[in-house]
Amino acid sequence: MKNARIAAFSIATAIAALVLLAVAAFGVTGCSKTPPTYRVTATVPVGKWASAVAVDPGTHTTYVTNVDDSTVTVIDGSTRTVAATVPVGKGPGPVGVAVDPGTGTVYVANQFDNTVAVIDASTRTAVATVPVGDHPMGVAVDPGSHTVYVTSAGPEIPVSVIDGSTRTVTATVPVGTHPVGVAVDPGSHTVYVANQFDNTVAVIDASTRTAVASVPVGTHPGGVAVDPGSHTVYVTNGGDNTVSVIDSR
Repeated sequence: MKNARIAAFSIATAIAALVLLAVAAFGVTGCSKTPPTYRVTATVPVGKWASAVAVDPGTHTTYVTNVDDSTVTVIDGSTRTVAATVPVGKGPGPVGVAVDPGTGTVYVANQFDNTVAVIDASTRTAVATVPVGDHPMGVAVDPGSHTVYVTSAGPEIPVSVIDGSTRTVTATVPVGTHPVGVAVDPGSHTVYVANQFDNTVAVIDASTRTAVASVPVGTHPGGVAVDPGSHTVYVTNGGDNTVSVIDSR
């Protein structure tokens, strides 16, 4: 009987040890995750005074505006090389850029000829030019409605609303003074515009194409970005070195 108990205890101990080893092995190979390295893996030469950048998440293609060259550099994300260079505008000044991944269309704000260039991503050529307000700066796309919003950095110049299917301006929306940055919440179809000289963010209802609110932020707001999951808006304030966080729910 004693030997049987010892044998049973030994077997149980061995099983427990095997279970612990299995758990440990699973913990190492199944649950552990190697942290990202966050290192530069490539450097891609582009044009003069590279400014804004936008990515098509479907094709993994990157578009970079080159202010002094009046061009857009197209980068193949798989090879990390320049796939094309697209001339835009009539003079220096392409700044803002945005991609509509659903239609494969790229929109570029040409600051000094007051237009938005429309690039066909499949042919990598500019296929249209849309006149907008003076000194266009920021561009944002609502991927659900294929509507484009363009800010013009003037004293009281409204936001231009472009229908992506017709490539025409269908509305202009008055906002604040010197609007620059613009972003769209695709879930709520709400547009946010940073008004640099009156320290506010204008909130545009895309369905009515009207400004429905003005949110005070920091000094000289410029960049705007939206987290579509939480409907949170982030605004950079260059004048006081802060970021304003707006809860839009």
